[in-house]
Amino acid sequence: MKGSDQNKTILGNHRATRTIQSVERAFDILELLANAAHEMQLREVSQITGLNVSTCHHLLSTLVKRGYAGQNPQGRTYFAGSKILELSDSRLRQFSIHDVAMPELRKLNQATGESVHLAVMQGYDLTTLAKLDSTQPVRVGTDGVGKSNAAHATATGKAILAWLPETEIARVIAEKGLSRFTDKTITGIADLMEELRHVRRNGFAVDLEEFQPGVTCIGSAIRDHTGAVIGSISCSMPNTRAEGKHFDVVKKAVRQATTALSELLGSPPEQAAQKTDAA
Repeated sequence: MKGSDQNKTILGNHRATRTIQSVERAFDILELLANAAHEMQLREVSQITGLNVSTCHHLLSTLVKRGYAGQNPQGRTYFAGSKILELSDSRLRQFSIHDVAMPELRKLNQATGESVHLAVMQGYDLTTLAKLDSTQPVRVGTDGVGKSNAAHATATGKAILAWLPETEIARVIAEKGLSRFTDKTITGIADLMEELRHVRRNGFAVDLEEFQPGVTCIGSAIRDHTGAVIGSISCSMPNTRAEGKHFDVVKKAVRQATTALSELLGSPPEQAAQKTDAA
């Protein structure tokens, strides 16, 4: 089935019951933009939704005004707006991923003996929701170190960014930049995109002294019931322990923790396990 035909089928299924037509049409457009792999022209939106161009234009203008859609003035194309991220963040706070994740974080902390972090993207900011200190005498210290603009330089951040649409990654970069934290920080867009491709292929992200000198981190993404990435978990350790058997143990434990938490949140098993990406 072609992409446009599949989109029409999905949109048609939403209209099976009696609803308010204008609201249905607005949500049809919103869901179309949210799932699109690229910014969309007005006529493209009109064609896929089955709405006339004038109706589409009025609905899109309303969505843009409210922040649920955005418009690129150069190409006159439309994309999902930042207001959607705000709603997503509000939902995240409501069900408290922190409370749900804590048992797995404690297991990971005990199994590895390393510092454990739980992080999410709140808007364009990487935010740490929980941290458990290492049980080792020599441990990684990150207290007071801001990470809001370090999604590109941390294992938790890269584990999330890797699964976002490229247009959304571009917006994060445009908003937060690619700050250099160490001489190993990735500061080029092409290099970052290649790094994120490796994250998708491997199923985990690695920060090799990219945020803090002498510190290595391994992170993996958490998925919800739709399969969407909603956060990540990582282990941080001094470079002196980031090698050989211990490194492999930590890597396996991090992936097991995120898989278990993703399954708890209802993620489909094949997505929760984050199998190797075909790219």
